[in-house]
Amino acid sequence: MKKVAIVAVAALALGAAACTKNADNSAANETAVENTASTDVNVATNDVTANADAALNAAGNAVENAGNAVDNAQAAVENK
Repeated sequence: MKKVAIVAVAALALGAAACTKNADNSAANETAVENTASTDVNVATNDVTANADAALNAAGNAVENAGNAVDNAQAAVENK
């Protein structure tokens, strides 16, 4: 009977150790997934911000160019 009890205790100990290892691996995997997702979101946010800045700069340049064209047209009329 003692042998059965010792084997049972050993099996339970191994099972508990396996559960702990799996829990640690699961936590590590979850952390890795969260870190990767966070990096992906940051990259996407940076891309959107850079694209928005570029679009605003282009729009600003277009407005400035239009203003310059109006100024040039006025100067041309005045010089005639």
